[in-house]
Amino acid sequence: MRLPSSIFVSVSLFIAETTAAVYLSTTYRSAGDKIWQGLTLLFVLVPSVLVQLTLTFIHRDLSRDRPLVLFLHIIQLGPIVRCLEAFWIYGSSGKLEEPYVSITRKKQMPKEGLSEEVEKEVGQAEGKIFTHRAAFARTSVIQAFLGSAPQLTLQLYICVLQQEVSWGRGTLMVISLLSIVYGALRCNILAIKIKYDDYEVDVKPAAYLCIFLWRSFEIATRVVVLVLFSSVLQIWILPVVLLNFFVFFFYPWILFWQSKSPFPENIEKTLTRVGTTIVLCLLTFLYAGINMFCWSAVQLKLNDPDLINKSQNWYRMAVYYMLRFVENATLILLWYVYQTEFYRYICAPLLVLQLLIGYSIGIFFMLVFYQFCHPCKKLFSSSISQGLWACSNFLCLLCKPRKEEESTDRKALEPPSMTDKDVANDTMTEAMNGKSSQTLSSNP
Repeated sequence: MRLPSSIFVSVSLFIAETTAAVYLSTTYRSAGDKIWQGLTLLFVLVPSVLVQLTLTFIHRDLSRDRPLVLFLHIIQLGPIVRCLEAFWIYGSSGKLEEPYVSITRKKQMPKEGLSEEVEKEVGQAEGKIFTHRAAFARTSVIQAFLGSAPQLTLQLYICVLQQEVSWGRGTLMVISLLSIVYGALRCNILAIKIKYDDYEVDVKPAAYLCIFLWRSFEIATRVVVLVLFSSVLQIWILPVVLLNFFVFFFYPWILFWQSKSPFPENIEKTLTRVGTTIVLCLLTFLYAGINMFCWSAVQLKLNDPDLINKSQNWYRMAVYYMLRFVENATLILLWYVYQTEFYRYICAPLLVLQLLIGYSIGIFFMLVFYQFCHPCKKLFSSSISQGLWACSNFLCLLCKPRKEEESTDRKALEPPSMTDKDVANDTMTEAMNGKSSQTLSSNP
């Protein structure tokens, strides 16, 4: 049984960010900035409440008699208790005899085209640790994109307005960025394990490093672009954010309505139709929040029993990154055009270039991950390089018919060209006409 280190990292980031945010809110209160204090506390409490609900829902505490645990969740100490419980289970494993074990069957990664199925005994302790890991993987994503991402954007915006990075804000921004990157990393690993549930997935350290660098550059540049744009065009940042959010929020629902599938009722047996609708809306809300800042490795499919699209669609990923790069470039260029004297000490062209290069570096590490470091790359029907090549060919085919139509219209307007045979016939005709005219002129 592996050490539940991921649970410890999730809880450590949760505690560190909450503590830093509470301390920073006290400094805002002493300075008289009640608006910044309220928003700072809001971006801490909302994800914290959602984390408590998620842990309670996954562990099914409402159906069991555990009043103390429920009370600790109410006072927002649920993650700490769950972490201690997971480490207690890990420490006591092997000391007590398991009353029963379950057998799982997982396929190994194919070697020379062959894949072996391996049976493994899973005891009660290991099953409980697995449940804890799955719960904290989901709460890390919620904490990252519904709390840390808005928190980082807010604190960076305050730093830009006040032209100052205090120790409290700097500490909170670093912790928030680490929380977002870690949540995006857990989202990637969670997507891999859901898509390839039949296989034994082993993620190498090189894969973790590529994901970390990919998400760090992608998220950091995205946040900086949004903050810079909002600092000069405050009115237009709201339509940009709402458009992004609503597109990704309604996209899974539009696909679901087009499929004409029945309403999903297998999420949880105890949920009513209203409860299922609320859960699906919260899931699409989280999905939209993730895609606001970075590519969501998990693609929702509401008409699937697992609610996840398990097919690898390179076209969708390519379209997302092309549109996102164009959007970031447009926003940063608008900032460059409308920048005020406030940024007179900043080399604006260099900053624009750095942001575009930083986002490109993030895309580069993403390509490296899917091409070389993905733990299930042997199961791909096509590599990402082949997918991008097919996507580029598709775009070329879209442009080719228009060029052919233009060339056809141009040929139709031009006079018909004469072949060599037509030239010879015209020459013979002119010669015969000349000879006949000479004969007629010689007769009286």
